[in-house]
Amino acid sequence: MKYLIATVLLLLSGALHAQELLQFDNDSQRDLYRSLTAELRCPQCQNQNIADSNAIVAVDMRQKTYELVRQGQERQQVLDYMINRYGDFVHYQPPLNRYTLWLWLAPVLMLTLLLGTAIYRRSRQPQHNADTKSELNTELDQLIKRYRSKKP
Repeated sequence: MKYLIATVLLLLSGALHAQELLQFDNDSQRDLYRSLTAELRCPQCQNQNIADSNAIVAVDMRQKTYELVRQGQERQQVLDYMINRYGDFVHYQPPLNRYTLWLWLAPVLMLTLLLGTAIYRRSRQPQHNADTKSELNTELDQLIKRYRSKKP
């Protein structure tokens, strides 16, 4: 019986610790915290925001975000702190500067390269004029007639 009680208490304490019970002074702080944790990227996971990541660095970032929001800092102040500490990569919308320029230009350059390749390959294909097409149609008609004539 005492093992059952111990197991139940252990499960209840684990369930309570699994949830983050954060206290905020008002709803605007809670909303700011939620938006910031959804907007900041985990440096370890790199494809998750800190709200969804369980990496140690993400837990630390959430805790620091909570502290800064509770201290009354504004959205941009918290973002500036995180970017100064972890670099531009932690923000899903990095600023346009000489270090992140390739992030912004890469899609345009890739599209230009693909479009140029398609135009180049199309220009290298032999052009079929109307005579060549009519000759091919004539050959096709002859093949169809031969095939139909062989059927019983």
